[in-house]
Amino acid sequence: MKDSKIQMQILIAIGLGLKRNWPIFFGIIAGIFVGIFLHAHPSNSVSNLLTFIGQIFIRLIQMIVIPLVVSAIIIGITSIGDNKQLGKFGTKMILYYGIITTAAVSIGAALALIFKPGMGAAHYIAANTASEVQASVATAMSQQQGHLLHMFLDFIPSNPLQALASGNMIAIIVFVLIFAIALAKVGDVNRPIVSFFESVFAATMKITDWIMFLAAPGIFALTASAVSSFGTAIFASIGKYLMVLAIGFFIQMFVVYPIFLKCFSKVSIWMLYSAVAEALMVAFGTASSSATLPLTIACCEKRGISHKISSFVLPLGATLNMDGTALLQVVAVIFLAQAYGVPLDAFLLVQIALLAMIASSTSAGISGAGLITIALILNGMGLSPEQLVAGFAFLFTIERVTDMMRTLVNVASDAVVVAAIADNENEINYDLFNNPEAYEEIA
Repeated sequence: MKDSKIQMQILIAIGLGLKRNWPIFFGIIAGIFVGIFLHAHPSNSVSNLLTFIGQIFIRLIQMIVIPLVVSAIIIGITSIGDNKQLGKFGTKMILYYGIITTAAVSIGAALALIFKPGMGAAHYIAANTASEVQASVATAMSQQQGHLLHMFLDFIPSNPLQALASGNMIAIIVFVLIFAIALAKVGDVNRPIVSFFESVFAATMKITDWIMFLAAPGIFALTASAVSSFGTAIFASIGKYLMVLAIGFFIQMFVVYPIFLKCFSKVSIWMLYSAVAEALMVAFGTASSSATLPLTIACCEKRGISHKISSFVLPLGATLNMDGTALLQVVAVIFLAQAYGVPLDAFLLVQIALLAMIASSTSAGISGAGLITIALILNGMGLSPEQLVAGFAFLFTIERVTDMMRTLVNVASDAVVVAAIADNENEINYDLFNNPEAYEEIA
């Protein structure tokens, strides 16, 4: 009976996710049919219009990256404050998040290199465009490898405003991290500035909502443009990309997290998943870890994890811990590199992995944010999303499906870390936690 109830809840969550995101699904389906028609009856004017609309959508995404990153970091760090929790829980939380995120990017990179999902898409990319991208990456990598110490020196901006104006994301992040830590240390006097960035973050989330409201026509245009140019065979390449992500997410959920909990706590992964089942299903249905946060906290607190731990760890996790997103970003960027014929040496792979860890930790916990911050990784490779319009069409065609999966992993990751820390600090009521029949209903 209980299994059938859980299965029904899963089906309801999927149904809610489809209902909420039906415009995007409709955009994809309509784009496929329009693309098939245009592939059979080419029209340069219509194709140019679709490309133009797709580029507008991508530009809007790129526009929001910097304010989103800056405000998310400042809010996340200053919320810890200068108190005993910062030393007691903060170091352990960062260590645990670092371990599982490193595992995520390693799994993503390994699977993408083994299955090579981007190779099947390579013949869809124009030769001159691929050559341009290859040259841009080669130039950026040669400059960095030839001046490795200088590259690290450039991480510290001599002029933060210039870094903002030029879009140097790593330099921006370094400055913002230092600035945010200083704000956390000065106490209540920081409130005017923190309140300002809370407003900035709220505004950027609202703008992101608007951008994602425009996602249906944007994805319609990208899908139609891709299918009209490449035909329906494009979906074979997309299917391989989706398969790689699904395998990676499965390994993270059912191999990495159980091993992590076995090593760092005595928490059962199956009991934990049972305790936060409602939050996991809502995460999948809404594709938003921020929207799921209140439910995640409620699940943890009503199933045995103390308020002291969950109220500290989970809000930061919803902002900074995004290993499902990190895995997706690594696979997506390697997919693009393979599609454009960019050689993937060890130096570039390490850079992609590090940038994915940074980019994922600055992703807002909202639908679509994982692909939005891919712009940060591409910037570090010397590229812009505009150079990769054809490749981005692949990613956005199934963005909604991948977004739902990666959000499920993100929320599970937060639950794993909060459970481990609570166990370490003897802040779990195991009599309740290990007794699902006694769980309170989550309103």
